[in-house]
Amino acid sequence: MASADQLKALLKSHLEGDDGRFFSVAMQVAAHEAKLGHGKLAEELRALIDQAKARRGLPPQSGEKAIPISRPRGDLANLLTVSYPKLRLGEMVLDDALANQLNRIIREQRQASKILAHGLSPRRKLLLMGPPGTGKTMTASVLAGELGLPLFQVRLDGLITKYMGETAAKLRQVFDATDRTRGVYFFDEFDAIGSQRGLANDVGEIRRVLNSFLQMIEQDESHSLIVAATNHPEILDHALFRRFDDVLHYELPDEAHIAAMLKTRLGEMAAKGVSWKRLANTAVGLSYAEVTRASDETLKEALIEGHQEITEEDIRRTLNERQQILKRLKSR
Repeated sequence: MASADQLKALLKSHLEGDDGRFFSVAMQVAAHEAKLGHGKLAEELRALIDQAKARRGLPPQSGEKAIPISRPRGDLANLLTVSYPKLRLGEMVLDDALANQLNRIIREQRQASKILAHGLSPRRKLLLMGPPGTGKTMTASVLAGELGLPLFQVRLDGLITKYMGETAAKLRQVFDATDRTRGVYFFDEFDAIGSQRGLANDVGEIRRVLNSFLQMIEQDESHSLIVAATNHPEILDHALFRRFDDVLHYELPDEAHIAAMLKTRLGEMAAKGVSWKRLANTAVGLSYAEVTRASDETLKEALIEGHQEITEEDIRRTLNERQQILKRLKSR
């Protein structure tokens, strides 16, 4: 239960019309309930707070420091890493189709109580597929940031063991956590446990783990988001796809998106006459992560050299370096 001081603070802030203080204290009450092990109550309080903010035109957690209401303890500490991202969807460069999919997921989550009241379910089991560096990991952080939820990254090094039955037991702990503590649960490199059961190099334990995952995700009725990401969708077991509410496809950026990224990151220091279109043509084939890395390298070089502006040739040089690195990696 809320302390006497918290109750007084809630009433005072309500009477004074101080919404910021009211929501802050209400979140403290939710955090306190979570620490006492009242996960369902804490989740319900957070949902009510988000609904109240939505009516005032405020996004969930707007203007507040994320309050850590739960940290993995005991065995879970070796299975989950928690963070509280601040990223927003507007910080990603996405094609229209992918942006619409993510917007729909976020809207459904924010209106979850309305959807559930009509016997429907908001999208919350997501499979992200695409090449490395195209935004899959960032998407998990954005979903957590937009919804004001903790991001729990599943540690595969702690999850997968050589002992028969142990991995499935640990997987059960993760799914139990999704019910106790609402959050975004992120399985990166998902193909490590989701590969086809008929592959020649498959082993019995991995088949059992996949079967366990299929069963657990189908039975999961929590309010958490379960997000799996893979660079190798071609080796995923076909039975997995129908267990997810939505499948999101990520691609390498085209010239228009590369140009937009470069201009956003380097435009303030760029010299007059820089052609973002020409530079984007140089960067075709690079991922979002590689374009970002090249931009950062350009900025660092300018700072070290004491340059007040960045030329087109400066940017092209770092993009070409990334292309050479990519070429060497592909030839190995």
